[in-house]
Amino acid sequence: MTETTENNTGCEPPSPQQHITFLLRKYKLVEGLVNLQDLQDQSHTVSSVQKQNLAELQNYLNQLHPADIAHILEALPLEDRLLIWSLVKAEHDGDVLLETSDAVRATLITDMGNQELVAATEYLDTDEIADLAPDLPQNVIADVFRSLPVEEREQLRAAMSYPEDSVGALMDFDVITIREDVRLEVVLRYLRRLEELPDHTDQLFVVDRNEQLKGVLLINRLLVSDPETLVADVMTAEIIKLHPGDVAQQAANAFERYDLVSASVVDDTDKLLGRVTVNTVIDFIRDKAENEALNLAGLSEEEDIFAPVLKSVKNRWGWLAINLVTAFIASRVIGLFEDSIEKLVALAALMPIVAGIGGNSGNQTITMIVRALALEQINTGSAWKLLVKEVGVSLVNGLMWGTIIGAFTFAIYQNAELGLIMTMAMVLNLLLAAILGVLIPLTLRKLGRDPALGSSVMITAVTDSGGFFIFLGLATIFLL
Repeated sequence: MTETTENNTGCEPPSPQQHITFLLRKYKLVEGLVNLQDLQDQSHTVSSVQKQNLAELQNYLNQLHPADIAHILEALPLEDRLLIWSLVKAEHDGDVLLETSDAVRATLITDMGNQELVAATEYLDTDEIADLAPDLPQNVIADVFRSLPVEEREQLRAAMSYPEDSVGALMDFDVITIREDVRLEVVLRYLRRLEELPDHTDQLFVVDRNEQLKGVLLINRLLVSDPETLVADVMTAEIIKLHPGDVAQQAANAFERYDLVSASVVDDTDKLLGRVTVNTVIDFIRDKAENEALNLAGLSEEEDIFAPVLKSVKNRWGWLAINLVTAFIASRVIGLFEDSIEKLVALAALMPIVAGIGGNSGNQTITMIVRALALEQINTGSAWKLLVKEVGVSLVNGLMWGTIIGAFTFAIYQNAELGLIMTMAMVLNLLLAAILGVLIPLTLRKLGRDPALGSSVMITAVTDSGGFFIFLGLATIFLL
């Protein structure tokens, strides 16, 4: 077998994940032969092959970006994941841990000793250590604090003091500051003495002797301007100033709106504290989107796809229990109309249509509202206008699709009254879905909860029970 056959196409090179899987399979194949056969006479040869396979795996891993290694680890079962993790260079451990999901990171940290964890933080900036801190044991955090210089220790303490969803939690302390009364030629000489510029440096921050922000010097202006020019003559005022206590979503919105690469973070006196960079904002947006997708499905936290059964059950059982209760309520609603269904069996075939369309419409409304809340497009004054607008949309959709379904009902059952009831039920259930689709996320936000948390589950439950009650109730009143 070759790598080409492993890829099947013979044209495209295998992805890092495919290549690692191929090398891992080679290693495990020899290991399996050792367990199945008596290879005592060939033990030296087998040992050499095993070492060679492990060395090949390690060499390939050393060439990969930490993000690629993290992606590979997330796609492997626990046993294979820990084997690959043991081959990762120590200096890459911290970067890989930062790139993995919280659930997978927990399995990797559990496999590491305290000294390994402390060593992994040596290659990280203080803001990156702060990102890892919630997942590290307390005694490891204490050791990390002791290992840092005084200045970085204070930076780490400050970073850990900010809430997880604040700008302070996204803040990077690695900034380049300059004074406004120096020439550009001096700035260029200063930059050349540095080993490298901080990542995503598109501007230098101009401060006074008290570290108060006066403006920014864009890198492109620095490169094209006369070296004899003073910084004060070419610097620009910082348009976007973030504060550490701001909600992180506000920073994300600013980066999207103004196409920022970096932005300053200042305190109430305009003293420069640090900066936020676009890569951190992208990570925040991605994590938030993933969490919202999980919350809509009623999952409380990110789940390792290879997690133990009991752990996965624990993550999923809460909203399943709520679903069971709502399903029981829906069944009792149907039970109230058992006599009606016995007299007109067509009701049993038609009522899932009303509930299903209502649930779909409600989920559309909730998805739009949750997104608008995340982008801060809804305030107290606009909420009622939005509710009226959604009611109007549902009324039009209900009349249009209700008429179509009513016509099909009449064509199938030759019963005009039943077709009219289908139309009425569709309109009423879509109106119910629209109203609750707006009110559920707004209420959750008002209560200080994530507006996406279980919204999809709740709206489906309401439109199911409501749809059954509306349709069967109308049929009982007008047909029986």
